[in-house]
Amino acid sequence: MRTPIRKIGNSRGILIPAALLAACDIGDTVDMRVEQQRIILEPVAPEKRQGWFDHYNPAKDKDMLPELSDSTGDQDEWAW
Repeated sequence: MRTPIRKIGNSRGILIPAALLAACDIGDTVDMRVEQQRIILEPVAPEKRQGWFDHYNPAKDKDMLPELSDSTGDQDEWAW
């Protein structure tokens, strides 16, 4: 498939058909590099911890944490 290179500001760009993006499992971001005068685009794997705290609500979730003890029983172990 051939596609024209278009001027975009001071850069150049191409349009990648949706079918090609879907076939390569490419979302909104790619890793791009040059190897032997070829431009290589690879899909970016999602961050392993992405979205972990999206639904965190400190006001609601504070009741899930155990109360911290004011016990001084361990103080000797923590002395520097």
